Amino acid sequence: MYSEIETIALLLLVAAVVAMLTRRLRLPYSVGLVVAGIAIALLPFAPKVTLTKELLFSALLPPLIFEAAFYLNWRQLRGDLPVVLVLATLGVVVSAGVTAAGMHFLVGWPWMGTLIFGVLIAATDPVSVIATFKEARAQGRLFLLVESESLFNDGTAAVLFAVMLEFALGHGSTPSEVSLRLLIAVGGSLLCGALVAGLALLLIGRTHDHLVEITFTTVAAYGSFILAEHFHLSGVLATLTAGLMLGNLGTLGAISDRGREAIQAFWEYAAFVANSLVFLLIGMREANQNFAAGWKSLAAAILVVTVARALTVYPCCGLFSMSALRIGWRHQHVLFWGGLRGALALALALALPPELPQREAIVTTTFAVVALSVFVQGLTIKPLLRAFGEIPADR
Repeated sequence: MYSEIETIALLLLVAAVVAMLTRRLRLPYSVGLVVAGIAIALLPFAPKVTLTKELLFSALLPPLIFEAAFYLNWRQLRGDLPVVLVLATLGVVVSAGVTAAGMHFLVGWPWMGTLIFGVLIAATDPVSVIATFKEARAQGRLFLLVESESLFNDGTAAVLFAVMLEFALGHGSTPSEVSLRLLIAVGGSLLCGALVAGLALLLIGRTHDHLVEITFTTVAAYGSFILAEHFHLSGVLATLTAGLMLGNLGTLGAISDRGREAIQAFWEYAAFVANSLVFLLIGMREANQNFAAGWKSLAAAILVVTVARALTVYPCCGLFSMSALRIGWRHQHVLFWGGLRGALALALALALPPELPQREAIVTTTFAVVALSVFVQGLTIKPLLRAFGEIPADR
């Protein structure tokens, strides 16, 4: 017990120091954390903690999903909802399909393994982009598109992953069964999130104690996730729904003004802690991965994933080129290059059952893609945003 507390305290200390250094050096926080994680793992007295499916799903994912959804303004999102939904549905399917085909023909993976990898790696996590926007106090349509597309495609990818995994394990083989499972997963997850959020709003409306209000939002974040996972649905989609409802319906009077300020401060800190631990643990895991053995396959995977993202963003945005929802080329470039991979992709990869063929290859490849995403895209996204005039030159 005490050793676990000491480990968490040490990692939080490292995260705080890294946050100070990266801000002073004007580097992405996520990059600094991964580097720090690698350095910690190489120490002879490195803490014995690993990034596991249980840790990601049970502790770290719910606050990340809930906090992002809580801050999404539905009124602002509603105008661009068609674009977001196309990117988060059709885009995920296209990305998964292109990735699967590329891995099959270039690397020689069997179709089932490539499809599972394609779905899980389609989930984006532009934490460096969002952090850059927030640091520069930049808002606007691009910020909304980047954050909402990432959040919604996380939900889509999680649902498709669950369905594909059942299919791979022989629990469903016909198109009608797959379609029915998709409908049940989406509808059931939305219902779980809505029920938990509705109950939380009802209880919050009966108190003006900001500490109690924070507690109810915490219960909603984890409760919606746990409830959906209990029924073999998507905890990600359920928590996303709960966060959207509490963040937008809470302004109608259920959450007090003081409570809302306290809730925002609490979830900002909770997301900081969760993100810090995720990227530190990614770095510690990366230090122990053997990427050299299959470097050709990993290089092919990185190329395929990058091409798949391009074939997702530009054609999907092109569908709106003749409408009022048209997205400029500069914004499309940011959506493409800002589609980093992170916590959800790793969580889904680590959730693969041991009996699944090619599990280890999928996990190793996912870590490689995430590593390159964090270092290459994470380090270059701020200069790109600055060059496009999306953030001030002095930020």
